[in-house]
Amino acid sequence: MTQNARASKFGLLAAVGMAWATAGAALAADAPTVSPAVQAVVNCKAIADATQRLACYDEAVGKMAQAQASGDLVTVDRDQRRTVRRQAFGLTLPALAMFDSGEKAEEVNHLTFKVSEVWRTADGKWVIKLETGAQWRQIDDTEQTRPPHTGSTAEIRKGALGSFFVKVDGQAQMRMHRDS
Repeated sequence: MTQNARASKFGLLAAVGMAWATAGAALAADAPTVSPAVQAVVNCKAIADATQRLACYDEAVGKMAQAQASGDLVTVDRDQRRTVRRQAFGLTLPALAMFDSGEKAEEVNHLTFKVSEVWRTADGKWVIKLETGAQWRQIDDTEQTRPPHTGSTAEIRKGALGSFFVKVDGQAQMRMHRDS
């Protein structure tokens, strides 16, 4: 390969890297912040005068209740976030990152599920359907010593660059992709 060809490839790689960095920054900028209705309630705490503070709380809570009733504000507790995260695990939806708030990396990047269905494709790859309805397809050639079956335990962890590793019943991990 000539030096010009190498320089051209390096330039292309640098441009791709810059595009990824820019896209990542844009996604981070779109990350949700505190709702104005919630922030208004929090702001009331700073008012020193008790009568003014109570009036502020009454007004802010009234507006927050209206926002919730109209669907402009939705509150989600930790258990609800965990449920959403489990159902969406393996999908590449950056907007769902808000459900990771306050969680340990291990809880976000490694989950365990029960297998509800399993089959092999014509090319011998495993397809596993989980209790959540998520369907995962094997994308490597790792062999399993014991075939996965209904009721098996699937441990799924995030790998690098959007990849996932699945261990079924403690066997060798397979690289898999979520289909649905």
